[in-house]
Amino acid sequence: MQFRDLNHFLVEAAPKVLARGPIAVVLAEDAVELVSTLEHVLNLGFRSAILLHAPTVRPPTVLHDNVYYIPNNPHRDDALTEPMNRLIAAAPPGTWMHYCYNAEYLHFPFCENRSVGEMLAFHTEERRDAMLTFVIDLYATDFDANPDAVSLEEAYLDRTGYFALARNGQDGPKERQLDFFGGLRWRFEEHVPKSRRRIDRISLFRTKPALKLQQDFTFNDPEFNTYSCPWHHNLTAAVCSFRTAKALKLNPGSTYDIHSFTWYNSEQFEWSSRQLMELGLMEPGQWF
Repeated sequence: MQFRDLNHFLVEAAPKVLARGPIAVVLAEDAVELVSTLEHVLNLGFRSAILLHAPTVRPPTVLHDNVYYIPNNPHRDDALTEPMNRLIAAAPPGTWMHYCYNAEYLHFPFCENRSVGEMLAFHTEERRDAMLTFVIDLYATDFDANPDAVSLEEAYLDRTGYFALARNGQDGPKERQLDFFGGLRWRFEEHVPKSRRRIDRISLFRTKPALKLQQDFTFNDPEFNTYSCPWHHNLTAAVCSFRTAKALKLNPGSTYDIHSFTWYNSEQFEWSSRQLMELGLMEPGQWF
């Protein structure tokens, strides 16, 4: 269903759509893999998907009735945070939401045979209102066949090279918060601004009054930014993403310096949660 803008959606459809979670919001920066991204979140069990797309991008017309198309300028600084915070404010408190970009694919433990609703119900029972997700860079190996470095059939990832540093606050390290690094942003850091090198996001969360998503993918509630509760480890998930590879290959400032993303620690992505857990890129916590 197409809307003129976010105001139109909030007036005409938001009360009904946002009343039934979990809900996925996809920010389309271009037209790459729009259909596969939307189909992925719907197949995981999200009840609705909201596509925020550039006015110049024609949204797909072959998907289900529970996909909602809203024009949105993807190139302004608050292209994600402004619409997300308005959607958060409009949703009933306690609604689970997920956000990602096009050509990004959420994976959580056992997602092949368990729905996102089942997983979030367990996470809620553990008194958690947010979930840490790691953005795992995917990339194609053949730039001649895939000039934008995107290929679902020949996707590779780094099997090692990930690390975490303490997240510092005014009074020292923040409790149960870390900054995570790795992937293409680490290997090609000279082409990535320092403020964009982290690979951690809180991309699964429950809405509540006054909650705000911030520009650095954290929230204004410090507890939402923690990787686990104080008493044991919790579930984590992964967002498998072509976004960095696509940007590095299409950006004139980096494309001519990069001839391949492949290195000795590259491994073909199997599109499975088992592989991600075995590589230590997400963990099931107490959920078996």
